[in-house]
Amino acid sequence: MQLIDGKAVAEQVKQEIAAEVAQMTAQGKRAPHLAAILVGHDGGSETYVANKIKACAVCGFKSSLIRFEETVSEAELLAAIDRLNRDDEVDGFIVQLPLPKHIDEQKIVEAIDYRKDVDGFHPVNVGRACIGLPSFLSATPAGILELLRRYKIETAGKHVVIIGRSNIVGKPLANLLMRKDYPGNATVTVVHSYSTDIKEQCLSADIIVCALGRPHFLKEDMVKPGATVIDVGTTRVPSTQTKSGFKLTGDVDFDAVAPKCAYITPVPGGVGPMTIVSLMKNTLLAGAKAIY
Repeated sequence: MQLIDGKAVAEQVKQEIAAEVAQMTAQGKRAPHLAAILVGHDGGSETYVANKIKACAVCGFKSSLIRFEETVSEAELLAAIDRLNRDDEVDGFIVQLPLPKHIDEQKIVEAIDYRKDVDGFHPVNVGRACIGLPSFLSATPAGILELLRRYKIETAGKHVVIIGRSNIVGKPLANLLMRKDYPGNATVTVVHSYSTDIKEQCLSADIIVCALGRPHFLKEDMVKPGATVIDVGTTRVPSTQTKSGFKLTGDVDFDAVAPKCAYITPVPGGVGPMTIVSLMKNTLLAGAKAIY
C-alpha cells in the first residue's frame, strides 16, 4: 500500500507556481490577484479561506478578503460580486460556500464573471469542461486528477466508481475521467443515495472516489485487493484528542481499507491540500489570461 501524500504534492505544485510568478514579475508583469468573499463565521469556511490566503502568499499572489456578516442581503452580496467583476486588478475570486439559507447560492455562482470564476463552478466553465474546451476546472476534481498524474496511476480502460453526484465533485470528475486524455479514458460509474448496488459496483472498481460526506462509509468488504481509493470526505467529528475539540474524518474506513489498496489518500492531508492548490493554478491561469 502506498499513501498518496496530497500535502507534499501540493507544496511541490505551489513552488512550481511561485517560480512562474517570479518569472512574470521579472518581466514587469504584476502578480496574480485572488479575492475571496466570506459570509459569516462558520469554522470550516474560516479555516478554508485562511488556508487559501496562506497559499497565495507562498505562490507570490496578491490576496484580498472581503467579509460580510450572516445577515448580509443577497442584493449586497451581488453588488460586491459586480464590483469584483469590474475590477481589472482582480484576476479571479471566489465566494466561499456554503452561504446563509436566505441567499440563493446558484444565483451567486452565476453572477460571477466566468472569466474570473477560479472555483470552476460557473455553468460556462462546467459546460466547456464537459465538452473538452479550455476552462477553469472545478478545484477538487482537478486536484484529484493531479494526484493521479503525479503518482502515475493508470486510468485508461480502468473502472472508476465515484460515490456521490454533487455538482462540485461527482459530476465534474466523472466527465473529466471520461475525456480522451490522461488522466482519463476510464469507464466511469457514478453511484449515489438511490443506487441499490453500491457494494457490487465498488468491488469491481479499479479506482474508487468516495465523495459522500458520510464518515467511514466505504468499508473493507467493498474494496477489491489492489484498488486505488481516493477519499474526498471531510466531516468534522468531536474529539477529545485535539485542542479544537474536533477532528476531520473521511468517507473511508481508513484503517480497515488501506491494507487492501495499492494507493489510498489519507484525511487530512490527501485531497484537501490539492483542492486549494488547484485554486492557485486557476488563479495563475487567470492572471496570465491563459484561457479567456
